[in-house]
Amino acid sequence: MSGMTMVEKIISRKVGRRVEPGEIVTVKLDYILAHDGTAPLAIKVLEELNRPLYSPDRTVLVIDHTAPSPSSTISNVHLFMRRFAEENGCIFYDIGNGICHQLMVENHVLPWMVIAGADSHTCTYGALGAFSAGFGSTDIGVAMATGFIWIKVPESIKVVMNGELKPPLSSKDAILWLLGEIGARGAIYKALEFMGEGVSSMSISSRLTLTNMVVEVGAKTGLCPVDDKTLAFLRDVGRPAAVDKLSPDDKAEYVDEIFVDLSNLEPMVAKPLSVDNVCPVSEVEGIEVDQVFIGSCTNGRFEDLEVAARILKEKNVKTRLIVAPASRRVYLKAVRTGVLDILISAGAVVIPPGCGPCPGRHLGILGDGEVCLSTQNRNFRGRMGNPKAEIFLSSPATAAASAIVGKIVDPRRWS
Repeated sequence: MSGMTMVEKIISRKVGRRVEPGEIVTVKLDYILAHDGTAPLAIKVLEELNRPLYSPDRTVLVIDHTAPSPSSTISNVHLFMRRFAEENGCIFYDIGNGICHQLMVENHVLPWMVIAGADSHTCTYGALGAFSAGFGSTDIGVAMATGFIWIKVPESIKVVMNGELKPPLSSKDAILWLLGEIGARGAIYKALEFMGEGVSSMSISSRLTLTNMVVEVGAKTGLCPVDDKTLAFLRDVGRPAAVDKLSPDDKAEYVDEIFVDLSNLEPMVAKPLSVDNVCPVSEVEGIEVDQVFIGSCTNGRFEDLEVAARILKEKNVKTRLIVAPASRRVYLKAVRTGVLDILISAGAVVIPPGCGPCPGRHLGILGDGEVCLSTQNRNFRGRMGNPKAEIFLSSPATAAASAIVGKIVDPRRWS
């Protein structure tokens, strides 16, 4: 009998028997997540079912996509969520707490969990060894009523990362390179399982960037092994846990294997209008940018802000620079360590913890014809609120260096 992949191991433990790729199973959930862009519909489905909330202490609602509210319409959505949370006793994070995915990682996710979220980037939690995936609001509404969700066990692609990244390169450069190799539809309903010495050398924050972006090639989820760094991270955020480590079996079967040499990577960018439209920074160097954004569930963690601060120290930006810490915890650490002082002194505008301009609702909407260099995860037409604008995606280092010049530049010259 063949061995099991990481995703097969997690789902098998939940179901209580060995599962096979392609099999459809019903799984009890450890957490259910929704935010201000998806929770209202999920709640309405729950109400139509005329069922109580199955597990309030496992249901998480977050206001992050448009926080604080820029309009009375949005304010009424927020009010609806606040009332529901108060009446039903579920876990609720109001404005200013941060992005749902960062809050889940800091406060709730543990290895071997199964988590369903009404947001495509729920796959982020695989960096901690959880099976986590995005589902539609209707499915989430049913899950809120039953505590269960159906899953088709995904086939897995093995991604072996060899070597180590040379600063200021980061896991964002690695995942952009990988997305270019796989293509926007190259891993539909697959699981990307990251392993190798390159992954072992990465911090958990860096691994979170990898798993965050697997959905951009159509993957259902992404996973990293559970190792000593995983356990140390849980201790650091105040949630020490006695959990089993996780790695694939030696004879696990994968539908494909991809090898990445991190030591030879260049800084990468994704050009408009697709995440897989990837090239080295050198090919687009010199393109003028009107706005730079450092933040999002991809690159709004302290590690990302710290990298930007090292580059921006005692310098001034030549273009609009917007910075959004991913959570209040990140924000406070950036304050205590002086990172925010450096960023603000350089000319950055620091906005409240949350999604900021990434979804295109407020706090940095682009004008017609403007170009933004962003550390977020998507750059399709209209993503940041204006279909007549263009978005390039990059690492925090590339973004910070480019803000100094007002043009896309290679960050290695500024680090």
